Amino acid sequence: MTAREELELIVKAADDKRAEEIVVLDMEGISPIADYFVICHGNSEKQVEAIAREIKDVAGENGLPLHKFEGMDTARWVLADLENVVVHIFHRDDRDYYNLEKLWADAPHVEVEVG
Repeated sequence: MTAREELELIVKAADDKRAEEIVVLDMEGISPIADYFVICHGNSEKQVEAIAREIKDVAGENGLPLHKFEGMDTARWVLADLENVVVHIFHRDDRDYYNLEKLWADAPHVEVEVG
């Protein structure tokens, strides 16, 4: 599976749980951490948890490596490191505070169809 196919699976999983304002950044050549960053948010801790669980489940079902999965204890910022794709799932109230889109403003945005 290509990194792009992994990205599409992850974005669809987030969208299936109604993640808000899904942004995909192309990190190739900008960060050695991953090819893509996915940034999204939920409107409550329960929704953040649901989005994160769905991404974890989809990763497991498709044999994607899950190197790190942290933040579920508070569900304010959950990080899922899937090697090629790093997912940041914020609580709505915390997304603007951390403003990762501004931090990585030089990264091109990627459009992903969710079906």
